[in-house]
Amino acid sequence: MKKQKGFTLIELLIVVAIIGIIAAIAIPNLLNAIDRGKQKRTMADLRSVGTSVEEYAIDNSFYPNLPSETIIAGSVLESSVEPIYIRNVPTNDGWGFAMRYVSDTTIYTVGSLAKDGSAGGTLTLNPATGGPVQDFDCDIIFSGGSFIQWPEGTQSD
Repeated sequence: MKKQKGFTLIELLIVVAIIGIIAAIAIPNLLNAIDRGKQKRTMADLRSVGTSVEEYAIDNSFYPNLPSETIIAGSVLESSVEPIYIRNVPTNDGWGFAMRYVSDTTIYTVGSLAKDGSAGGTLTLNPATGGPVQDFDCDIIFSGGSFIQWPEGTQSD
């Protein structure tokens, strides 16, 4: 009798089960890493906008005035700092939502509504008055040259 070459059904099922277990472990970590990358990009963009606003204030003795919180795209901020203080003002965060700006000429705040986008909402501080947050949905807020609310540590959805 000639011996057949190949894999048995049991061997194939074991391999599929092992691949399934590895995928169950790896996919959530991959999604978390993608969201952390979006957070870091958003923080870098917010810092760039803040730096351009600070440079504008050095030359003009006040920040671009926008007394009510609004999106950056098409605002007085964009026309004030572009292209002299920043080549292109980033207008969307890492998740594709519009970044926001508000200023009364003496202090400015720029921020992102983060992963949930807050459905057109406004920037809000964490109930513990800002600082580091561990939630992808908490807003990222930059004001007066530093972050007053930012992601840190292990993040949750």
